[in-house]
Amino acid sequence: MPDDRGHDELDRLMPAAYDELRRIARRELRRRPDDTLRTTALVHEAYLKLADADGAVWRDRPHFLAIASVAMRRILVDQARERCAVKRGGGRRAVTLDDDGIAVDEQAESLLALDEALTRLAATEPRLAHVVECRFFGGLSEEETAASLGVTARTVRRDWVKARGLLHRALRG
Repeated sequence: MPDDRGHDELDRLMPAAYDELRRIARRELRRRPDDTLRTTALVHEAYLKLADADGAVWRDRPHFLAIASVAMRRILVDQARERCAVKRGGGRRAVTLDDDGIAVDEQAESLLALDEALTRLAATEPRLAHVVECRFFGGLSEEETAASLGVTARTVRRDWVKARGLLHRALRG
C-alpha cells in the first residue's frame, strides 16, 4: 500500500490534472471506438492504479501525466488482451506510423502488436519507449515529455524520430 506522502501527492495532482487526463483518455478511446471503456472510467481506472502504486512520488505535473499515461496504456492493453482471448480467428492488423504519431486501428490485435514492440524497445532503449508512452499514449507535447524525462525538447524530437523508426521496423518484420 502506498505511503501517506504518495496519497497526498496524488490527491493534490489529480484534481489539477483531471481535465488533461480526460483529454488524453478521450483521444485514446477515439482510436478504439469499439471499446467498452468510457473516458471517465479510463481516468478513474488510472487513478486506482496510481493510488495502489507503492511509494510513488511525482515530481511535477508533466511527470504525473507521463505516469498516468503509462497506467492508461496498461489498462487499454489489458482490455485488448481480454478481447483477444475471447475472439476466435483473424490475423493481426497493420499498425502504421506517420508524422503525427503512431496511428493504430481500432482492433485489439494492433494495440497488442504495438505493446509488444514497445516492450521490446523498452528492454534496449528505455528512454525511447518512455518518449513513445508520453507522446503517443499521453498526448504530451515535446516540452512536457522533456520535462518528464529531464532532457531537452530537442532530445525528445530526436528520440521520437528514432523510436518511430524502430517501432515501424519491428511492426513490419
